[in-house]
Amino acid sequence: MKIIRNTLLLLALNLGVCASALAQSSNDGSEVIGRWDLTIVIEGDDLEDLGLFRHGLMDAAGFPGWLEIKRSGFSTLVGYYVGYEGSARPISEIHYSAKDGKYHFTIPPQWMDIEDIYFEFTLKDNKLSGYKMLDGHKLEWTGVRAPSLIREKPPVWGNPKNLLDDNLSRWIVPENNKFRMVDGVLVNTEAGGNLVTNEKFDDFKLSVEFRYPEGSNSGIYLRGRYEVQIEDSPVNKTSNVSIGGVYGFIEPAVYAAKKPGEWQTYEITLVGRHVTIVHNGIEVISNRPIPGITGGSLDSNEGNPGPIQVQGDHGPVEFRKFVITPAVN
Repeated sequence: MKIIRNTLLLLALNLGVCASALAQSSNDGSEVIGRWDLTIVIEGDDLEDLGLFRHGLMDAAGFPGWLEIKRSGFSTLVGYYVGYEGSARPISEIHYSAKDGKYHFTIPPQWMDIEDIYFEFTLKDNKLSGYKMLDGHKLEWTGVRAPSLIREKPPVWGNPKNLLDDNLSRWIVPENNKFRMVDGVLVNTEAGGNLVTNEKFDDFKLSVEFRYPEGSNSGIYLRGRYEVQIEDSPVNKTSNVSIGGVYGFIEPAVYAAKKPGEWQTYEITLVGRHVTIVHNGIEVISNRPIPGITGGSLDSNEGNPGPIQVQGDHGPVEFRKFVITPAVN
């Protein structure tokens, strides 16, 4: 009887050790939780087939993306994805295969008439690598952890810089440019290219006066990565894709827009990830962190300074003031 008890005890201990080892070796997804800045590579005919040259979104080097992975409940991985256009799209579930150590998920398209988009990736040396299937094209991509952009000290502001002059000398002007200066006002009468400053900025204050006609759409990209929406949005209806918001991420607290055709103002302060937006004298976003890049960004290098980009590929817009005050520390 004693021998049987000892045998059962040893068996129970062995099972406990095996179960513990199995639990420790199993992947619960913790290793990939976080926010990731992506670079998606696309080459050759794929650029033309997907219409990306037409939109002026990239060159052969690739285009930026962003991925957030978090846990819902005890075990399910979910998240958000931002591609080269559109807003942050929810991911209902991210699956893991212990057999090959790969993660995968599928999301529906947003503004493209294509099949669902499939993603697959692995983690090695704290970096993601994988591919996405987009309209029959296999696009390789890599991801690095997004920086926190925490500032230890408040900024010291330098001298204001006027970004408007008759020659657009402070801007990189694209071949398909439709912007021009008319009596001191920057005017874009139809869809064309985007303007990008030839100087890059870290933290700054931006003071802008703008107007648009009925039904128009534009935007200002802070550091070339975070779009503050300019749009003839539905009256008294706020969303994270409407005027006053950071596209796809932050909804303005109140609707502060004027009617189309009237001059409006933005006072924007960006320090690290934190943005404050005063729209027509009303603070509509107060020191809120921007989670990641928005669709249409120039790159995903969030830790680096970046230019100001003005969206010109959607609709008419005018600017009669565009003054930036960079931080000097």
